[in-house]
Amino acid sequence: MNTRPAIESSNTPGALSVSFNQDASCFAVGLENGFSIYRSDPCKLHVVRGMFCQVSLTKEKLSIEDFNAGIATVGMLGATNYVAIVGGGRKPKYAQNKVIIWDDKNQKVRFILSELAPVRAVRMSKTHIVVVLQSSVQVYKFEAPPQLWGEYPTVDNPHGICCLGTKHLAIPAITSGQVRLIELATKNVSLVPAHTSPLRALDISRDGQILATASETGTLIRVFAIPSFSKLAELRRGVDAATIFSLAIAPGGQMLAVTSDKSTLHIFDIPHPSKPARAVASPVGNRSTAQTGGVSPVTSDGDTNQKWGVLGRIPLLPKFFSDTYSFTSANFEIGDESSSQSSTNPGTQSEAGIRLCKGTIGWTSDDCLIIVGAGRDARWERFVIGENREGKRECERQGWKRYRGTT
Repeated sequence: MNTRPAIESSNTPGALSVSFNQDASCFAVGLENGFSIYRSDPCKLHVVRGMFCQVSLTKEKLSIEDFNAGIATVGMLGATNYVAIVGGGRKPKYAQNKVIIWDDKNQKVRFILSELAPVRAVRMSKTHIVVVLQSSVQVYKFEAPPQLWGEYPTVDNPHGICCLGTKHLAIPAITSGQVRLIELATKNVSLVPAHTSPLRALDISRDGQILATASETGTLIRVFAIPSFSKLAELRRGVDAATIFSLAIAPGGQMLAVTSDKSTLHIFDIPHPSKPARAVASPVGNRSTAQTGGVSPVTSDGDTNQKWGVLGRIPLLPKFFSDTYSFTSANFEIGDESSSQSSTNPGTQSEAGIRLCKGTIGWTSDDCLIIVGAGRDARWERFVIGENREGKRECERQGWKRYRGTT
């Protein structure tokens, strides 16, 4: 029997946000009284900043700034010492329209970016700092001092939707459902008409060749090639509408994971525009087949990732019968936020009115991912993709526990 550990006392600082660095080797947590950074695999506390811990969990014994106040957003620059933080919670450490670039090695503020509106998200690379506001995105060159590189209006973006890749920046356009893709080397802008309803999640593959999108409807995920923007795949999460929590492409660019408020993780095969088709095991014997063309790998005995089987090949039936579904799925824990649930979106709103990050995905390798969530019942879960006895791929949960207060 899987029994959840006891919940911490009410005076324990809650997690306001979680976010992964670029390769998902670490994730950062914004807290009601500071911030912390964890190693991903294995999940282990690495750095704490706040009154609850006055020193780093590294060899340095440095005096640090009093972080005994709310940090709503934490953005990491890889595994470096630079962290972007934004105040939030009941008692914000900083004004919510300021981005603090914190040098954790030297324990000092390097830069402060002041905006005209509250900051919804921050992303950093070695060359750029991206600040997401409610209806615009500011891009700065990462230099001393940071210089404004570009400013782009967006549709209303309360969730801070944005993806900063190695070569491109993807943000909502001014038209609902469209993606504005900006090439960082040239500033060239492309518009991708991905959905008819507002965007809810974006991701760019680590090699910069694939763009994946999901809308607020939450039923379809679309996958596009970069730079041609031809549609590589249309994937169906389900028939019922859902709030997408997170969307992430595996390091190799041939699988995609998505989580939603249905408390379900789905993993899909996706084609890659420049890689050979990946072999997919057949559920019958040890035969394998290559994933080709579209998205659905078809074995020699007719098995596909089409949920409805033979019904998908009958003409005139509704389209969802022939859509491509995930090859595996698993439940994950949203957590117990009953004291602060929203009636319209359970489990994703804190007592202070902050949208909590739930079901945030980080791929640590092509066969392993972890899911983390914020809140007072903050936790991590580790999933590994393998094969069952019949040779069919499935997702197994191998570890899970609350990460707040653990080492």
